[in-house]
Amino acid sequence: MKKRFLILLIACIFHSCSKNDRGELIGIKSSKFFSDKPHGMVLIPSGSFTMGPSNPSAVLDQNPSLKTVSVKAFYMDETEITNSEYRQFVNWVRDSVVRTELAVAAYFKIGEDNSQDDPLWDFMPLYNRPTDGEEKTAYQLYLEENGLGELDIENKTTYSLNWDVKIPWERSDYLDANFAAVLEGGIGPDLLEDYEGFFIPADSTPNGLRAFKTKRIKYNYRDFDSKNNKWSEFKEIEVYPDTTVWYKDFSYSYNEPMHNDYFWHDAYAEYPVVGVSWEQAKAFSHWRTFYKNQHQRKSRKNIQLVSDYRLPTETEWEYAARGGLERAEFPWGGPYTYDDKGCFLANFKPERGDYIADQILYTAEAESYWPNDYGLYNMSGNVSEWTDSNFEKAANDFVAGLNPTIEGSEDNQLKVVRGGSWKDVAHFLKVSTRDYENKAKKRSYIGFRTVQSYLGEDVGFQENPNKIF
Repeated sequence: MKKRFLILLIACIFHSCSKNDRGELIGIKSSKFFSDKPHGMVLIPSGSFTMGPSNPSAVLDQNPSLKTVSVKAFYMDETEITNSEYRQFVNWVRDSVVRTELAVAAYFKIGEDNSQDDPLWDFMPLYNRPTDGEEKTAYQLYLEENGLGELDIENKTTYSLNWDVKIPWERSDYLDANFAAVLEGGIGPDLLEDYEGFFIPADSTPNGLRAFKTKRIKYNYRDFDSKNNKWSEFKEIEVYPDTTVWYKDFSYSYNEPMHNDYFWHDAYAEYPVVGVSWEQAKAFSHWRTFYKNQHQRKSRKNIQLVSDYRLPTETEWEYAARGGLERAEFPWGGPYTYDDKGCFLANFKPERGDYIADQILYTAEAESYWPNDYGLYNMSGNVSEWTDSNFEKAANDFVAGLNPTIEGSEDNQLKVVRGGSWKDVAHFLKVSTRDYENKAKKRSYIGFRTVQSYLGEDVGFQENPNKIF
């Protein structure tokens, strides 16, 4: 009896250790993946369309030729990126810059001492080492053995910042004189250097309030060059919008209220951000991907990271703007810019320069007017929008028919701008009208919206879930 039980036990163990694929090709087991719709975005389904003007004009159109192209599905922001959304980016970068300087100051002040009572202790850089009483992991031992994993205060990739502690911005809440020196500038009683500081004194600002030095709000990032299989050099981009565009774009014009209030005041929170260059829009897209993936990593282990947020290609933009309407001149169809009641359908400059004829003088809230059949607001008018594509006049003559675009290069600084704006005439509102701007320029009439590639295959146009008309 005992012998029979032993044989049965051995057989069970052998069966449990053997493979259960029975020698068949069954693939690697994985959980079913369903693409989540990103917040504030709509799905633009795969499809094809005739790219180019409905009524070609060799005089007005940059490229009057037509081309049938096919586009892979993607998500697109319902509206242009708003001041509120862009301020989230600016504030995150601002906090990151300040935390980095506080971390460096704390590192040199506290050093290797475990001085948790020091006011700067909470801002100490976090790096890969066990705390007192913890046993080193196998990976930590490996890093030490190979001279890796050591904190280098000059190399931001070797440590992380403590985001759990809040930065006290009010002077009455400053932690100590050393903390004040880092934020305000100058020498602290226990610090080794003279700090630049982050604030402009109140007596040097037009409203008599101290202001943050916006030139110091810089985002550092790099891209992976898949063609050359290497990372690019780090880019340092000033991310604060240029509010002086309200002066620069309009000579002999009183736009001081827009310059003073448009970006930061809550009255304009849901209006499209302007005064951002193509490079700043790219930096925002990179941060949005990083910010979401950072959350994904913290939520649980082995979670799928999201596809990159990015600027749309010129083709994606036109395809989305048409809303599934083939050969339409405007997102709402056309060919008129007003409805049967005589109300204008977009924010632009009608009637030979009467800015107020559409009842809006400058920009409108991002969610204004009727959306197109994909649920996208203001694809024509309000603000023009950056795309990721380089501008070439004869692009339609040589680009591919599948997801066509002209990728950026250092030789061509011109980027395609689409949609027309609040200061443009009706021609620039047409979904096929091509315009361009230097990628470093910042304008009071150019904003942007982002897209994200759809992973997998979508439902197709006939089952468009966003169609509202």
